[in-house]
Amino acid sequence: MPADLKTLKQDLTRRMDGAIELLKKEFSGLRTGRASPALLEPIRVEAYGNNQPLNQVANVSVSGPGLLSVQVWDKSVVKAVEIAIRDSGLGLNPQTEGQVIRVPLPPLTQERRTELVKTAHKYAEAAKVAIRGVRRDGMEQAKAQEKDKKAPISQDEAKTWSDEIQKLTDQFIKTVDQTLADKEKDIRQV
Repeated sequence: MPADLKTLKQDLTRRMDGAIELLKKEFSGLRTGRASPALLEPIRVEAYGNNQPLNQVANVSVSGPGLLSVQVWDKSVVKAVEIAIRDSGLGLNPQTEGQVIRVPLPPLTQERRTELVKTAHKYAEAAKVAIRGVRRDGMEQAKAQEKDKKAPISQDEAKTWSDEIQKLTDQFIKTVDQTLADKEKDIRQV
């Protein structure tokens, strides 16, 4: 149990930062109008008897505004990588040229953009729920510290702790909202 507000705030900040980082990682996998290697990050390939992340069997790079290039390191895995990309649910149709797989990104339809925005909102809401969970933990620790027999804090101090935790939470929720607005703008951009 943290003995002071500073330690508690550091712990809560670290945990809330984790929720923001996860949100950004999830957003990077959402397709926008631009090509990004992060789009293929969640893809796993059946290779060498294991289910491997794509980045462990190939190098992904951007070849143009609407084209990703996947340089597979081992010829025996090219077909598996192509199948994994095709079956990923991202609506991509890879084309193989030797050990290089070109992945053209078709333009997004308005319907697909709306779906992506809804998905982005779900991810943002999940991040907010995680941040609120961290806030709840912090509030419980403040109450527990107030009732602690060894090192109790006064009701005024407990109120100060609660106010500080709420300010921290509001700040992180605002960051989630801003990140969502930026991603939504990215998705809607034609």
